[in-house]
Amino acid sequence: MDGPAAYLQGVMRPGARIVYYCSNQRGSGVERVARLKHMRIKKLQIDNWRNFRSVDVPLQSRVFVVGPNASGKSNLLDAIRFLRDIAEPEGGFQRAVKSRGGVSQIRCLHARQNPNVGVQVEVDLDGVTWNYRIELAQDNQRRAFVALERVIRNESILLDRPTPADKKDPSRLSQTHLEQVNSNKQFREVAEFFSQLRYMHIVPQLIRESDRMLPRAHDPYGSDFLEQLAKTPKKTLDSRLRRINKALQVAVPQLRELTIDRDERGVPHLKGRYEHWRPKAGWQTEENFSDGTLRLLGLLWALLDGNAPLLLEEPELSLHPAVVRHVPAMMAGADRRVRRQVIVSTHSPDLLSDKSIAPEEVLLLEPTVDGTRIHLAADDAQIRALLQGGVPMADAVMPRTSPAHTDQLALFG
Repeated sequence: MDGPAAYLQGVMRPGARIVYYCSNQRGSGVERVARLKHMRIKKLQIDNWRNFRSVDVPLQSRVFVVGPNASGKSNLLDAIRFLRDIAEPEGGFQRAVKSRGGVSQIRCLHARQNPNVGVQVEVDLDGVTWNYRIELAQDNQRRAFVALERVIRNESILLDRPTPADKKDPSRLSQTHLEQVNSNKQFREVAEFFSQLRYMHIVPQLIRESDRMLPRAHDPYGSDFLEQLAKTPKKTLDSRLRRINKALQVAVPQLRELTIDRDERGVPHLKGRYEHWRPKAGWQTEENFSDGTLRLLGLLWALLDGNAPLLLEEPELSLHPAVVRHVPAMMAGADRRVRRQVIVSTHSPDLLSDKSIAPEEVLLLEPTVDGTRIHLAADDAQIRALLQGGVPMADAVMPRTSPAHTDQLALFG
C-alpha cells in the first residue's frame, strides 16, 4: 500500500477508548466513555422512500453506490441519515420529517397498496443483531405520525407499536420511542448507534466563509468544520493533524505543516505552512487552500473521527484521479484499524479502479418506469461474466450508469 492510505495505518487500535455525547440525554451534556465497538449496518430495507418502491440489500464493510444522475444515490444515503436525525439530541421524528418537506415529499410516487414509508436496518453491535423498523404516514391534516415502530434483539421483540396505549392516545405516535430516554432503555444502544452515524459532503466555500454565516452544529457540509477541529482535545487534534499532514503531503507536496488557531475574535482558522523561498512567508489560511486540499482534509478527518458508519457523497470531487484511486484503500484502512463501515456514492471510474473491490461491495442503481431498482454487482450475470473475464470493476460497472445518447450533448448550440 502506498499514497495517502498508507498513513492511516496505526491511527487507532481496537480497544482504544472513545468519547461521545450520549444521544438519550437530551440537552444534559452528559459525556460517556466507552470501549471501541464493532458497529455495522448489515442490511438495509426501504419501502416507498423517494425513488424507491422496495429495496432489500445487504451491506458490507465497504459499500460503493453507483448509478446514473437522479437515480437516487443521495436518497439512499438519506434513508440512513433519517434514522440518525431521529436519534440525535437536537433532532427527533417530527424535525426529521419536516426537514425533508413532509411525508408527501418523502413518499415514492410509485407507491401503491401500502402508502406507508418504511425504513428498516439490521445492525451488528458487538456480535448482537438488532433490527429496527419505522414506518411513517400522515393524517388528513398532513401531520406525520409513526404508523409502525419495531425493535428486535436477536429474535426477541422488544418493541412493537402501535401499542394499546398508543391507540388510546394517538398523540403518542407523534414521536418515536427511539428518541425518548424514558422509553428506549431496553434498546438504548441502538439509539446511541444511530446518533453516531456520520454523513459528510464538504463544500469548500462553506469552510472558507464560515465567519460570514451562522454555522450549523455538526454540519455535514462544513460550515462548522473548523470549529469541530478546534474543539477536539489538543492531544487528539495534534495526533490527527500530524497523520493528515503526512497524507496531504502526497497530494500537496509543498505543504509542510498544518495547525489550527483562533484569531482575536475567537474564530478558528486552519493554517498551513508551504515551502517558499522566504522562510517566514509560507503560512496560509483556509481562504487560500484549494478545493481539493479542503475536501481531502475533510475526508481524512472523517475517516479518523469515530468508529460508527460513515456516509460519503462523491468524495472524488475536486481531487486528482491519482488521489481518488487510493480512497478505497483508505476506507479499508479505517475498517482494519477501527472496524469502521464506509458507504460511499460515486460517479468515478478512478475510485472503482481499485482491484480489491469485490462485486459484493458494489450497489448498482437502475432507474425504471416503476422506480429505481438496486442490486449487487455480484448478482448481475453480465457484470459477473465481465469480471471473471478479467475486466476491471470500473469498466464492468460504469457503462451501466451512463445515460444513453450522450453524444447528442455535443450538438448543443
